[in-house]
Amino acid sequence: MDYPLLNVFLTMLWFFLWIMWFMLLFRVVADIFRDDALSGWGKAGWTLTVCVLPFLGVFAYLIVRGRGMGERELRRAQDREQAFRTYVQQAAAEGPKAPGAKADELGRLAALHDRGAITDAEYEQAKSKVLTT
Repeated sequence: MDYPLLNVFLTMLWFFLWIMWFMLLFRVVADIFRDDALSGWGKAGWTLTVCVLPFLGVFAYLIVRGRGMGERELRRAQDREQAFRTYVQQAAAEGPKAPGAKADELGRLAALHDRGAITDAEYEQAKSKVLTT
């Protein structure tokens, strides 16, 4: 059981560097396949380079296309954010009305009817429409 403390730290360092390497490798491979501007042959070439010569391939990819990785990730995040906002707006618009919304609508219809802006038939038609929804 002779394993000095410094060796423990070095072992932990190598282990975490190994984990970081795999994270970087997976990130590069994911970026290769997510990039719409890259042709099929380009994707095949980069994938082959990264698989055959992992260290050299990943570092070459980061040098050649590294700036674009961040830009593409930012664009994807903005697209997801916009899609989420659009979904929330649509869901809020289609959602059930507030409990007092029908009463408010009926009150506006009654005020229009009392001022003579709408006829009795129009008032009854609008009132039935509000009550059925």
